[in-house]
Amino acid sequence: MVDGVGGTADGMGALGIDFVDAQVEASVASVLVTVETALLTNINSADPLVAEAARHLVDAGGKRFRPLLVALGAQFGDPTAAQVVPAAVVMELTHLATLYHDDVMDEAPVRRGAPSANSRWTNSVAILVGDYLFARAADIAADLGTEAVRLQARTFARLVHGQIAETVGPRAGEDPVRHYLNVIAEKTGSLIATSTRFGGMFGGAPAAHTEALAGYGETVGMAFQLSDDLLDIASESVQSGKTPGTDLREGVPTLPVLYALSSDDGDAASVRLRDILSRGPVTDDALHAEALGLLRESPALKRARETVRSYAEEARSRLAPLPHGGPRQALESLCDFIADRTG
Repeated sequence: MVDGVGGTADGMGALGIDFVDAQVEASVASVLVTVETALLTNINSADPLVAEAARHLVDAGGKRFRPLLVALGAQFGDPTAAQVVPAAVVMELTHLATLYHDDVMDEAPVRRGAPSANSRWTNSVAILVGDYLFARAADIAADLGTEAVRLQARTFARLVHGQIAETVGPRAGEDPVRHYLNVIAEKTGSLIATSTRFGGMFGGAPAAHTEALAGYGETVGMAFQLSDDLLDIASESVQSGKTPGTDLREGVPTLPVLYALSSDDGDAASVRLRDILSRGPVTDDALHAEALGLLRESPALKRARETVRSYAEEARSRLAPLPHGGPRQALESLCDFIADRTG
């Protein structure tokens, strides 16, 4: 693996990719190193403030999950094709742009261990820098061709729809769980699906393989995001990267919480859990500890685990049209990792 470049080596390991083929691993690592350099080049601006603010999250690192999946998708064609790295940069810039906007909407003070752009500069600057990164992504996509522009624009539209749905919440008569899963599909699954699709497209993979990769990306993206919901409840902070129960304290309605609230179980623990959760954010320390303990032992958490595993297995099934070998095994290993990380 490649060390010391934007966390790319750590990202490949942290994301649970098991490379049984050293040649595939070296190829993917090479793409990620080139992507890191290209990111810095493509966010440059003649305005010093824009340049500094745009570099803020790039310099903070990250797992580069989307470029990684572009690189893996390209393995089913020619991973050295000239358009693979620009396609990966488009995906990562689009993702980074959403983070600037998300931090404003969430009033987040920290992102990736550093002060968020909105807390460092202002909400207005963070929003405009996010817009700038979207524009840079679109500019690069234009060099990739009309279809790339269309796909990036449609992905952007899905991201916006997902954010609006999350902001508005379930409409009257809408199932909160169905609403939440739709938000995850739009906000997370869409961009990861386009990442794997771009890998196949710009690596020159056959059309059927590219479609299989896109289906895999959408489903594995949902599984990965939903597994984070479980880690917030079930894991120690060292595993999840944040204090357990953070979403519970902030009143974020994650999948286990939604399952608990929709349960009609009449046992004392389930009734008590619903009572606490129905009040909104659980900020009282004693109640928070009680709710976290009840959730960890609840049927709702077990049901959420089963949901995550079902998405992971569906993602694996989407790989069926792809040829067996190192690239497919690497993608399958991500399904195993997601299923295992949530117990």
